[in-house]
This record gives sequence, structure tokens and C-alpha cells, in this order.
Amino acid sequence: MKLSRLGEFGLIEQIRRSLPADRGVRLGIGDDAAWVENPGGSSLITADLLIEGVHFDLKWTSLFDLGFKSLAVNLSDIAAMGGVPAYAILSLGIPAHFDSRDVAAFYRGIQALARSSHVSVVGGDTSIATTLIISVCVIGHAPHGAVRRSGATVGDDIYVTGTLGDSALALQLLRLKSAAYKKGPAAKLLERHRRPMPRLTAGALLAKERLATAMIDVSDGLLQDLGHICRASGTGAVIYNADLPLSVAYRALAGQDGTRHALTGGEDYELLFCARPANRASLENLSKRARVPITRIGTCVHGRRVLVIDSAGKSISIGGLGGHDHFKKTQVRRNTR
Repeated sequence: MKLSRLGEFGLIEQIRRSLPADRGVRLGIGDDAAWVENPGGSSLITADLLIEGVHFDLKWTSLFDLGFKSLAVNLSDIAAMGGVPAYAILSLGIPAHFDSRDVAAFYRGIQALARSSHVSVVGGDTSIATTLIISVCVIGHAPHGAVRRSGATVGDDIYVTGTLGDSALALQLLRLKSAAYKKGPAAKLLERHRRPMPRLTAGALLAKERLATAMIDVSDGLLQDLGHICRASGTGAVIYNADLPLSVAYRALAGQDGTRHALTGGEDYELLFCARPANRASLENLSKRARVPITRIGTCVHGRRVLVIDSAGKSISIGGLGGHDHFKKTQVRRNTR
């Protein structure tokens, strides 16, 4: 089957079925990170590949910001498993027209986030390439076990950290070369797009206190990523459109787009998770300790569908509003993934 029909996630599932997990693999292909045993306990391992012209465009991304974000997207995967990151391995395919100052700027961006996240860059590889290629692997610990995508049950609440849609709206402004991106509200959107902050503290607390029944990070769009949880857990979901957390900057600039970017835009790298209704008070307390807003946006229900309900209780059509899929899209979808 052609990849354009199979799609990115169909391909991943095909690969997963062809590579059965060996002994010592607690969780293999299919979640945000692998969870494997080692003599001292267990480790989380994740990797991302970022390619110029597919994941990012250097016309509107500095190399410092690109370095920062390249590590952030991997740390977000560790956060989505409730883990603690420790080590990073970075490999680069570097175009011939780059010079050492370009590479140094990229590594400064990596190190800025690595330092604040207590992550050590311990190795990697470099090669000449026709375009900039970035491969980051992060290894972390799972001191409280790993939170999977598959633990949600009917009746669970659905939550998200932070706000949604900022990154996708910022990218739209950049692509349209809108004058709005130079104004006050847009600066906040651009910051979220260029330097997302992985929710490591919130993820670790959710795992430690056994509050999240299932979790994922919002990288490909709220609806698509929630769909992964629903398929893994065997549930459906209802999302209340009026409850989606939107930033002041987003509300100022979204206009007729409404909540479209919040539902499908992706690259927010917020945590999307499910929890028992009995734990609502505990989650309010956790939000204060993690210093990040946590908003209840929906409920897990019977079935397999993800529905979005408006303030009048009517279902909003989401046909054609799926999230990102590498093989079903040929254009540059976003700055980085």
C-alpha cells in the first residue's frame, strides 16, 4: 500500500506488528516513549527526526530557537510518560553552506533548555547533508512507572495543561507574513511556537500521585492526539468547545478561525490526560504545585468517536480537520514537530 494511503500512523502500526517486543521491553513502539528494563530499574527512551523543509523553515526560525525546540519536543515525550529526563544524544546532518557559528548557535539553544531541565548531552554524530537534518534521542527515568495511553475508562475526565492553539496560530501569521505578528499579542504566540516548554514537573507529579489514567502530549493536534488515547484505551470522547483553554493573545488574533487551531493545530506540547472524577480536587492542588493551569475539557464515553460539542449542546462538524500526518501531507506543515 502506498504511504500516502497508509499514513504515518498506519506505517507505525505496521512496523510495530513486525517487531515483537523482546524480554525486558515493558512498553515498545506506539506510545510517546519506550519503557525498558535495566539492571538498576527502568528507562524511558524517545527520539525525533527533524528535517528542514518538512518540519521547519529557517526563514522564520533562528538556529538558537531551533536547537531549543529540537530538545523540547523530545522532553515533552518524556513528560507525557510521567518520566524524568537525564541524557540526550544529538546527531546532525549539516549543509555545506553552514559555518561553525551556525552550529554553535544551534547548540546554545540545545544547552539553554538542557541546563534548566538537568539534561546532559552525552554524544551523537555529524555528517554532511543537502539540507539540515536533526536527530535527537533522550533517555530518562521512570521512578513512578510510566503513564501509558491505554489506561482511560468510560467516565474519566479529560484534561489539558496550559493553553491550546498558540503555536499553530503563530505559524499561520508567519506564513501569511501578517503584520500582526510584529504586534504585542503575537509576540507571546511566537514565543510559544519557537520555544515550547515541556511540562516535566506536571507530568512527573501526575505519575507519582497516580492521577493520570492515560496521557499523551499535544504534538499533532488535540483531536488527533486524543484519538490515540481513545484507540489505545477503547473509549470515545466528548470535548466541550467552550471549555478549551485559549490564551489572551490567541483570543485577540484568532478571528474567524475560532477554536480551529486549538482543536487541530498541534505543536503546543501540552499534556493531554485522563483522570477519575474523584480526583478533581487533587488535580486543582497539583496545578498550583506545578505552576501550570490544568483545565477539564471533556469526558471519556462509550464508543470510538471523538465529538466536539458547542455551548448549545450541538456537535460541531470536524470533518477534514484531522491533525498532522507526515505521509498524508506533502506541504511543510509546521516549524518543527
